[in-house]
Amino acid sequence: MKKKIYIESFILILIGFFSSLSLPPFNYILINFLTFSFFYILLIKIFEVSKNKKLFFLYGWLFGLGYFTSNLYWISISLTFDESFKFLIPLTIILIPAFLAIFYGLSSFLFLILKPKKNLSSFLLFSLIFGTIEFIRGNILTGFPWNLIAYSFSNYIEILSITSIIGTYSFNLFCISLFASTSFLILRDNKKEIIVCILFLIITLSFYFFGSQRLEKFNNIEANKLNYKLRVISSNVSIDRFYNNTDSISVISDLIKISSPQNNVKTIFIWPEGILPDTSKDQLKEFKFLFEDEFDENHILLIGINDIKKEDQIIKYFNSLTIYNHNLEILNSYNKVNLVPFGEFLPFEKILSLIGLKTITNNYQSYSRGEKRNIIEVDKIDFSVRLLPLICYEIIYSGNIFNSRDFDFIVNISEDGWFGESIGPHQHFVHSIYRAIESGKYVLRSANNGIAAVVNPLGVVEKQVDLNQSGFIDLSETKKIEPTIFSKYGNKIFTIVILLYISLIFSFNRIKNE
Repeated sequence: MKKKIYIESFILILIGFFSSLSLPPFNYILINFLTFSFFYILLIKIFEVSKNKKLFFLYGWLFGLGYFTSNLYWISISLTFDESFKFLIPLTIILIPAFLAIFYGLSSFLFLILKPKKNLSSFLLFSLIFGTIEFIRGNILTGFPWNLIAYSFSNYIEILSITSIIGTYSFNLFCISLFASTSFLILRDNKKEIIVCILFLIITLSFYFFGSQRLEKFNNIEANKLNYKLRVISSNVSIDRFYNNTDSISVISDLIKISSPQNNVKTIFIWPEGILPDTSKDQLKEFKFLFEDEFDENHILLIGINDIKKEDQIIKYFNSLTIYNHNLEILNSYNKVNLVPFGEFLPFEKILSLIGLKTITNNYQSYSRGEKRNIIEVDKIDFSVRLLPLICYEIIYSGNIFNSRDFDFIVNISEDGWFGESIGPHQHFVHSIYRAIESGKYVLRSANNGIAAVVNPLGVVEKQVDLNQSGFIDLSETKKIEPTIFSKYGNKIFTIVILLYISLIFSFNRIKNE
């Protein structure tokens, strides 16, 4: 019996590992039909011979451990830049995946507790529990919404169009059902149950046709020429500047050169996150001499830069996106709301700092959280632009990034240099596609050591600067679409999908022969 458990444990870790290959940048999506079906079949077979609750939790946890260890290893790379963090690398590689795998273990455990006897009801319950726990994972505490299995569809824009209606979490629940449905080829009580697998494929095909029609309609919309340019900057400044006291003048000079400002051409320049770590937003004016010969009154700068405030004798640091005019006068500013645990703030800082722990992205105390995310406005005499600011990590939160649709573009600035040549920057970038489709807005992503891009409201990457390349891309004309259903109702739609699954579970459970 123990030998059998060891073998099954190894297999579960292995299929979890293989399942992660469906995510960017690999996108081997077909593998999920094998891994998720095998996972579900194994749980069913265990249920038939054992009601051991601990075993169910363990098997779900092992599948999650294999999955998250293989697709989140890049987090540990951020610890390689500071000698004082290197001892944490082995712990990070195991502990973060082990924590996230608890949600998979909990899904398996609840499935054992609630499992109905009927095949279809059992299958739908498995999907419902798994999808709901994934939603909880994405929202509990600070939220841990990394690598939902729905992101394996990132190369299939037509199919992803359905998220404009149901959102990513509802689509994620559907994906779990789709991938696990092939289990009926083995578990069926009768041939009719194979129809379930066929039905989910037909629904997927209907999503594709829906998306194709949306794309065709969008392509036929006449573009609106803007009377200004939005210029997204991609830079390749080494992350070592955080520790080697890199000269701010050289970094600013390089960024100005990449930006290539033109006199009398109205341009809004978008620079990456935290690009000047040793300069606060109020100190930038000290470098006015670098800008005055290159920028004029037609130019606006959006810069990822730190903000420092003194409140009640306490100095607070903020990760900020600040808007400047050509004279480096501050026009508007946004302080990041959703901070990265351990990256930007240290949980239980007073205790953990006693053993030498600190945040990864700076050499001082934790960043403070901004009060709320406001739409920021760029006002000029002859034009006005309303922007929704998202700094790095903030773009991963489906349904929680805005309360009002009264903005023109989503601006996402990022620093991906912490994760080197790993799969991390690719995974970060993909979120821009999903948020663009959900919101029905253009996403402008500026990144240092990452992927910069313009993503249109249907999720199509119109322009891109590849990973670790310097350059810029311009957006000078746009197409508008009707507000998406998801942008109006957000994750309330996920509640409707949950109720639909529950009603189907009870309905099938009452049918004698399903």
